[in-house]
Amino acid sequence: QVQLVESGGGLVQAGGSLRVSCAASGLTFSYYGMGWFRQAPGKEREFVATITWSGGSTSYADSVKGRFTISRDNAKNTVYLQMNSLKPEDTAVYYCAAISLPYGSSWYDEDSYDYWGQGTQVTVSS
Repeated sequence: QVQLVESGGGLVQAGGSLRVSCAASGLTFSYYGMGWFRQAPGKEREFVATITWSGGSTSYADSVKGRFTISRDNAKNTVYLQMNSLKPEDTAVYYCAAISLPYGSSWYDEDSYDYWGQGTQVTVSS
């Protein structure tokens, strides 16, 4: 069965950096676009970043643009989210997800994704 397993979350001070990873198994990883979403306490889950099958195109939420970088290694079936200049408002559970639809506006909608990980907690202290 398909599994997406996030790791690398933790506690970091504001202004610090953290990299979270998502290891995929049970699917042909290079056939799927990948996305990162996050959910803060008391809020709905929101889009963070996406990357296409080859890694040639990426997209970011305005709130993280210039601070976060999504990347992937198809040889390792892994997608990464490098987070720099972290702010307390970045505190959330971060989820990775896989999508088989053609690249487009649907990639910003969590309902378009086929598979989800269990999430990893990122906490940014002020």
